[in-house]
Amino acid sequence: MTHGISTARVDEGRFDQPEPAPLSVLVADDQADVLLALRLALKSEGFDIETADSPAAILSTVNRRRFDVLLMDLNYTRDTTSGAEGLGLLKHLKALDSRLAVVVMTAWGTIDLAVEAMRRGACDFLLKPWDNAALVKTVRAQAQARRAAAIPPAPGPSNESRDLVIARRVQSRLLPQTLPSLATLDCAAMCVEAGAVGGDGYDFLDLGRGQVALGLADASGKGISAALLLANLQASLRSQAGRAAEDLPGLLRAVNRLFCASTSPEHYATLFVGVYDDMTRRMRYVNCGHNPPLLLRAQGACDRLPATAPVVRLLEDWDGALVEIAIGFGDTLLLYSDGMTEATNAGGEEFGDIRLAAALRAYRPLPMADLPRALVAEVEAFAAGAHEDDITLVAARGL
Repeated sequence: MTHGISTARVDEGRFDQPEPAPLSVLVADDQADVLLALRLALKSEGFDIETADSPAAILSTVNRRRFDVLLMDLNYTRDTTSGAEGLGLLKHLKALDSRLAVVVMTAWGTIDLAVEAMRRGACDFLLKPWDNAALVKTVRAQAQARRAAAIPPAPGPSNESRDLVIARRVQSRLLPQTLPSLATLDCAAMCVEAGAVGGDGYDFLDLGRGQVALGLADASGKGISAALLLANLQASLRSQAGRAAEDLPGLLRAVNRLFCASTSPEHYATLFVGVYDDMTRRMRYVNCGHNPPLLLRAQGACDRLPATAPVVRLLEDWDGALVEIAIGFGDTLLLYSDGMTEATNAGGEEFGDIRLAAALRAYRPLPMADLPRALVAEVEAFAAGAHEDDITLVAARGL
C-alpha cells in the first residue's frame, strides 16, 4: 500500500523528469526551395518545424500556436526589395505574442532592412546565402532565450543604446565565419570592438582556381552609421567579386560608383584588397588610402605597401594602380586598421607603425592562429587596455 506516496522512479537520488518539448520554429519564406532548405537544416538538428509562405500565413499560424522562434524573410513581393511587408508584420506579430523571438533573413545588399527590423523588435538577423552552422547557432540561442523568458522587450533604455547593440550585431555578422584553405598561405584575423562601435571590417572571398581575395576596410564615422557604411561597402565588393581575379582596379571602380550612388558625400572608406594566387605565391593588390600593410620578409626586412589609389567615395572619377608582390616561405603579411597604430598611452603617445613592426618581428615565431591575439595584447598593454577605436587585423604567412 502506497498511502498516496508518488511512485515516480528514483535514480541515484533524482526524480525522472519529462523530456522538454523540442524547440519550436516557424520558418517563413515565399520561395519553396529556400523554405525546404531551411526546414531540412533545422529539422535535422532536432527543432520542431512549421512553415509559412506568406505574411497572411505567418499571422494565421502564430495566432494558432506559440513558437519559440519565427525565422522569416523580409521580402514577400518578387519585384521589390523594399521589405515593406516584412517590416509591417512585426507590429502585428508582437501584438499576437509579445515575447516571440523574431529572426529576420535578408540579402547582403539589403542589410539596412535587417537593421530597421531590429529597431522594430526583431531580435537578430541572418544573411542570405546563409551558413547552416550559423543558422542553427542563432536560432537555437534565440529559442533557448525565449524558453528562459530572457529575451528583453524590443525598446531598450534609449534609442542610442539600442542602436549600438544593433551596430555590434551587424558588425559581427559581417565577419567571415571561416578562414581560407590554401596550400601556400596560412591566414588569421581578429577584430576587437572598442567601447563605441566603429566601421572596421575584414573579409575573405574565395574566387576559385586557387585564388582568394583578402580585404580590410575602415569606414568613416562611428556607431550604427559606420557599421551600415561598412555593410554597404562589403555588399558592393561581394556583388562584384567575380571581377577580382582578372580586373581588380575595374572592380574597385565599380564599387566606388555604387558607393557614390548610395551614400552621402561626407562618407568614405579606406580599403585594402589583395588577390592571392596559391599556385604562383603572388598577390596583386590595390591600397585605397589605407594604412600601409607590413610585409615582414623571412630574411628580416620589413616592407610597407603604401597607398596606390584614393579612398573609396572621395572622387566620383576614381582610379587606382595595381601592384604585384611575391609572398615567399616564411614571409608574414599584416593588414591592420588605424586602431592599432593610433592607440595612445597615458602620456598621449601613439603606438605607431614602428612599434607595430617591432612587435610583428618579435611575435613572428608564434603559430599563425596566435599571432593576431599577441599583437592586439601588445597594443592593449601599451594603451593600458583603453582604445577609442576598433582594432582589426588580418595576418598571412607563406607556407
